[in-house]
Amino acid sequence: MSHSRCLFSVFILFSLTLHSQIELPAFFGDNMVLQQNETVSIWGKDSPNNAINISSSWGEKTSAVADSEGFWFSKIKTKKGSFDMHTLKIEGSNVITLTNILIGEVWFCSGQSNMEMPLKGLGKSKVLNADKYLQNANNKNIRLFNNPRTASVTPEFDVKGKWVESNLESAKSFSAIGFIFGKVLYENLNVPIGIIESSWGGTKIESWIPKENVLKYENIKIPNTLHTDQNKQKKPTALYNAMIHPFQDFKIKGILWYQGESNRKQPSTYESYMKDLIDSWRHQWKDKNLPFYFVQIAPFNYVKNKNATNMGADFIREAQFKISQQIPNTGIVITTDAGDCNDIHPSKKEIVAKRLSKWALAEQYKLKDLNYKSAVLKKMSTKDDKIKLQFKFQKNDYFLKTENVKGFEIASQDKVFYPAQVSFSKNKKTLIIYSDQVKNPAAIRYGFEDCFESNLKTKSGLPISIFRTD
Repeated sequence: MSHSRCLFSVFILFSLTLHSQIELPAFFGDNMVLQQNETVSIWGKDSPNNAINISSSWGEKTSAVADSEGFWFSKIKTKKGSFDMHTLKIEGSNVITLTNILIGEVWFCSGQSNMEMPLKGLGKSKVLNADKYLQNANNKNIRLFNNPRTASVTPEFDVKGKWVESNLESAKSFSAIGFIFGKVLYENLNVPIGIIESSWGGTKIESWIPKENVLKYENIKIPNTLHTDQNKQKKPTALYNAMIHPFQDFKIKGILWYQGESNRKQPSTYESYMKDLIDSWRHQWKDKNLPFYFVQIAPFNYVKNKNATNMGADFIREAQFKISQQIPNTGIVITTDAGDCNDIHPSKKEIVAKRLSKWALAEQYKLKDLNYKSAVLKKMSTKDDKIKLQFKFQKNDYFLKTENVKGFEIASQDKVFYPAQVSFSKNKKTLIIYSDQVKNPAAIRYGFEDCFESNLKTKSGLPISIFRTD
């Protein structure tokens, strides 16, 4: 055989070997956390029609056969969470052994910059009390998966992140909300915690929704290409394809979402988009009851000119609140006390993360005596030129008497709103709203401005959402 033919044969053999290697998405890797007490999905690629055998150090086994395109899929049972280190062996064309695996609780975080904002801060914006968390970040039982920014016009198979143990380095570049949420869960549940973060600042909700859900909106155009586009992250479906779809149904306990600032100029469609996002993600994860907890966008002065009209942030907050009331297994964190009118990236991420964690601890893990739901308006009645607002509180919560409560406006049938005064009922669960300028009042608005910072206090510390009755 000639030297050139020999080299060619070696090349062919090398190519065949290269193409008959097992490929796994990056989130199936060393250091990963698998959801406890579940049947978890696992998948990958290999040579077409090849048999795949999977065995675990906790005693479970499963198998699969690659289809005609080389894709294979299987499921394996996990046990109760513990601090035992595990391995997972996948045998096909070659053998891959994943090591340092933990079994515990896994949560998925997504959204725009306020979810992406890391513990080390974002530009000039800092995270309050970050040092407290960074000094105690070394914890091999908390694992972080930080999914890098990427976009695509078609659904992708893989992502570029990797699982790492929590330490000073990995924590400071990780979502502050995601990290603190995970830390609180760890302290309360005493099992390993895995947090996946997949977020991108300055993005609209349409970017995070799959194509089939977006096609029904006539005003949305889906691009055929992204490679020359500097704003590819803003294209409809592009982030879903690249940053959500690859996870398919990687088993998670629930989802945390913080987004909406970028949609404030088109608030009318946000409620519909958010329903589509929740429905489509639950469909992807094959769990119609998958918990979905989200953050109402924080106060910020989008328009510096005091005479200018609002930029729609109030309507986004209203849409977010409505979703929390309409869709089961969702929950909202109100942030009217955790914003900053001069910083779109407010520092009080700890407050937000702890409120999210209370939703999870109460609903998913059944911890008792937690106040985690903000009070909501139950009944409105009118008497003697005053409006009574009766609120539904959780457990033994109630309003604390507050001087000069901000944010309430009152109007008669002419819908001309005037600033209102507030007094409290004896049981402190009803507010009496009135103004000398309004007779026969018919409607109330509360907090309807871009930068509304509440001073109405409750025993639980949870603020109520902005709302309107007109």
